[in-house]
Amino acid sequence: MHCATCILREVNGFARTLFGGEDARGIIVERATLPPCAKCVPDGNYVSQKYRSIMRQNDVRNIAIIAHVDHGKTTLVDRLLQTTHVFRDNQQVAERVLDSNDQERERGITILAKNISIRYNGTKINVIDTPGHADFGGEVERVLKMADGCLLIVDAFEGAMPQTRFVLKHALEHGLKPMVVVNKIDRPGARPHEVIDEVFELMLDLGANDAQLDFPVVYTSAVSGYARYEPGDDNMDMAPLLDSIIKYIPAPDVDVDGPVAMQVCTIDFSNFVGRIGIGRVFSGTLHNGERIMVVKNDGSRYQANIKDLFTFEGMGRQQATEVHAGDICAVVGIEDCDIGDMFTCRIEPVVLDPIHVEEPTMSIVFAASTSPLIGQEGKIVGGRQIKERLEREAESNISMNIVETEDKSGMEVAGRGVLHLSVLMETMRREGYEFQVGRPQVIIKKDEHGKKMEPIEQAVVDVPSEFAGKVIEIFGSRSGEMKDMVLREERTHLEFKIPTRGVMGLRTRILNATRGEGVLFHHFSEYGPYKGDLGGRQNGSMIANATEKSASFAIDTLQTRGKMFIGPTVMCYEGMIVGEAAKEGDLVVNVAKAKQLTNMRTSSADKSIVLHPPILFTLEEALEYIEDDELVEITPKSIRLRKRILSATDRKKAGRK
Repeated sequence: MHCATCILREVNGFARTLFGGEDARGIIVERATLPPCAKCVPDGNYVSQKYRSIMRQNDVRNIAIIAHVDHGKTTLVDRLLQTTHVFRDNQQVAERVLDSNDQERERGITILAKNISIRYNGTKINVIDTPGHADFGGEVERVLKMADGCLLIVDAFEGAMPQTRFVLKHALEHGLKPMVVVNKIDRPGARPHEVIDEVFELMLDLGANDAQLDFPVVYTSAVSGYARYEPGDDNMDMAPLLDSIIKYIPAPDVDVDGPVAMQVCTIDFSNFVGRIGIGRVFSGTLHNGERIMVVKNDGSRYQANIKDLFTFEGMGRQQATEVHAGDICAVVGIEDCDIGDMFTCRIEPVVLDPIHVEEPTMSIVFAASTSPLIGQEGKIVGGRQIKERLEREAESNISMNIVETEDKSGMEVAGRGVLHLSVLMETMRREGYEFQVGRPQVIIKKDEHGKKMEPIEQAVVDVPSEFAGKVIEIFGSRSGEMKDMVLREERTHLEFKIPTRGVMGLRTRILNATRGEGVLFHHFSEYGPYKGDLGGRQNGSMIANATEKSASFAIDTLQTRGKMFIGPTVMCYEGMIVGEAAKEGDLVVNVAKAKQLTNMRTSSADKSIVLHPPILFTLEEALEYIEDDELVEITPKSIRLRKRILSATDRKKAGRK
């Protein structure tokens, strides 16, 4: 009687159908049930390659927490940490403890995916907190590979939102078992049962299988710190959520005795040990000091030694001598490891599926500053240093494409949206860099017939019903198409499909039209036919004519002719945009003009100067405001708008060509 190895050798394709297959993470597994025969092992020496068995690591759970932005993911993780006593009872802990990045705390959003682990009833639960904003979808896509299930958190009032669809789509594609957590059930106007119906319909629309549609539901209030099986229960702790995770989220289905295989999903960096590769062990056991094969994304291979091995415990990392299949770990010693690299057995290497991330939809050019004020606020101003910094970013951020421009004048950075790009700019300015960027440009493609295709976004707006007409008019002027309209008490829920070009600057217009009460969410949906010219800003710019400090007397005169972007005693230079004119066409102005002083007395007293507060732009607002002939100058202390050509004479000459 032949063994499985014989059959695999003779009828390879059919044997794989009988004895194995490719599991959801791409490991080819040979499920042989018969020991090898003498034909396969003539000398009788059959080493540990005996029929590899697939088994579950029942003491481990790997879950990713996914949701629309601001639906309470990070707050929920805080409560899980407190329930499992990761912190001392008397320990002072900040809110949203996982949002440790300065920008995350300031913006109130999660930007980087983070790993923690908690222990509950003898089970180690690895929790991956993911960003909720569509611009950081690349973080979500790559870390889902480390999980076996996901907690889909949905607001009990808002229900399924655009980003809910985005993250759920990727979770279902990865074969993850979803568990729905309806959060904020104590919020006024909460409708938890209706929200469950919305999620079910969304899963049907996304093609979920029967097992995924049979999802468990837990109702929570992360702020109040309780979870319930039904909204009306009187339970006041998080135990139902933790019990449900252990009961319904599957344990890792791994090849414990097979060759070691791990894929890097996240890169960390330490000044002491260099690059640290973080990922999940898909098969075998990884040992500290072991010599492994590193398989790069381009197919190249080399051998390296693991210098240190860590697992995640609580909020930190714990040194380990070995990590078994199914667990998540951090590997030190692979100097040039990148996201997607595989660490595997030297003798019997395993190849895993590469990590695929959706392509960027928007690009922007970073260049060294050419401002007359260069070097006064920033420490790093050279083009070479900016290029090196962006090349380092390209290594750790696979959702960005960074290449040098054809004329070598700058670096073109392509990302998921204005927020995605602006976070990088903000990080660089805090590191002391000074640079300038142009207007964001959408990435245009062509279909098989040669027709132009542009990125289309799905936008959702919740506004008071009285302003719904104004919002529809604004979207119509940006080539938006309304897809749905739902009345909810005093508010109206609107859904649109709109070109990405039309989204830039849209939030400010909606806030102005709805007196600050409109809420806009949008995310990339698909590529669609090019919608033609959408037009630009109607009003012209007020441009400084000299390098001098602004004066109160000049600003008092100019504010009657438009809106000012600067206050008094601000250093300006020729070509800097200092305000927005009330009419079309640019206006060159003298912001340093002071009142002429004479020794003649007048009968009327000097009028007191009353200056309106200047309009101050955030980085995202500045990027959305500028036109093609303008730039944003970014320094550690300032965000300035300027013309691409500073000299008024040179601008006139360029306009004649």
